[in-house]
Amino acid sequence: MTRTAPRTKARAAARLAAVQATYQHEMEGTAMPVLLNEFHQHRLGATIEDVEYAEADVDFFDDLVTGANARAGEIDVLIEGKLAKGWTLARLDKPMKAIIRVGTYELLARKDVPVAAVISEYVDVAHAFYDKRESGFVNGLLDGIAKDVRA
Repeated sequence: MTRTAPRTKARAAARLAAVQATYQHEMEGTAMPVLLNEFHQHRLGATIEDVEYAEADVDFFDDLVTGANARAGEIDVLIEGKLAKGWTLARLDKPMKAIIRVGTYELLARKDVPVAAVISEYVDVAHAFYDKRESGFVNGLLDGIAKDVRA
């Protein structure tokens, strides 16, 4: 095991949790401090229904969730600009929107993370929710966004 493996795993767990929190925020409108506290106390690294969740990088998780929320308008414009003609953000289902929004935020704000790593991680997150076709959609959309925001 390499020295960075635990950090990588903690960041992967943070990304998945950030997508879940972003989805929950959109569905329920939970206030950000309440939402973050719920994840800190009851989800990150917890065992739920006999499934043990990996320890997440909490600071990274907080940045992804609060950053994606704070920059939602800017993020949504970037996403809409890459959707096929006739498609709108409203047409995407909510889990897909959460994946794309958090991934776009990371591309925008986390220049410390290489583009290929960001795209690969969110393709992996998409696999947790969808089949191969949808993960290909995530790959293509984030790649297009990356070309604009990391050029």
